[in-house]
Amino acid sequence: MRRARSVPKAELAWWYQYYFATERGRLGLEQNRHDFTKLIWKNVSPTWEFDDATFDRTAAAFDNPDYVSIVIHNYRWRLGLADGDPRYDRLEKRLAAGPVIAVPTITLDGELDPFTPAGDGAAYRSKFSGEYAHRTLKGIGHNVPQEAPEAFADAVVEVDGF
Repeated sequence: MRRARSVPKAELAWWYQYYFATERGRLGLEQNRHDFTKLIWKNVSPTWEFDDATFDRTAAAFDNPDYVSIVIHNYRWRLGLADGDPRYDRLEKRLAAGPVIAVPTITLDGELDPFTPAGDGAAYRSKFSGEYAHRTLKGIGHNVPQEAPEAFADAVVEVDGF
């Protein structure tokens, strides 16, 4: 399935997605797993001052022998360049229809997330039929749970009280 993308500024944030569509991109990730991923972390969360210990805890997963093939397949699938697992076609079709979510929900935007421009939640409010709230987290990028763990946890606790 081919998916339309968005405005050029948002497309720029996904530059590595297109890189991964090439053999050069697969080799680049294979040969530079840690450096490549650290670059992405810095690009998508520009104000997050993570230390090497924080990065290294996650980076241990990059040494999994299936890591590169899984990452590359995922990005190629997103672009419609690789098939998904046919066992999940029925579920993919249901999700593609954009079903309304009935459970209480709080959505979070990172103000500096290059993929999803921060807003007031109105763009996707109609996707939720239960009690709903939205928060924009100032100075936060793409990795909300690690960049703003307290705000993330507060939202989880708050929505449980809805």
